[in-house]
Amino acid sequence: MNIDPDTVQIILQRLHEAYPDACCELDYETPIQLLTAVILSAQCTDVRVNQVTPVLFEKYPDAAALAGADRAELEETIRSTGFFRQKARFIQ
Repeated sequence: MNIDPDTVQIILQRLHEAYPDACCELDYETPIQLLTAVILSAQCTDVRVNQVTPVLFEKYPDAAALAGADRAELEETIRSTGFFRQKARFIQ
């Protein structure tokens, strides 16, 4: 699908007008934290993700730490979000 830039701008403007106060309910400070939180949010509530991520990001503060994490330990940290094995694989 190829959409011209003018159409994209019109769509973005309409979305902004329709949802002027839209915000993300996930708590994050960096882009990698947002990406990780979004992965965890699949089939899980944002409330649960926001309970898990402070511990997760304290243990693994950046992408390198997440990539190098022991898989079993990472899985246990995110277990309560459901589908933790798949999510751990996607995070790493």
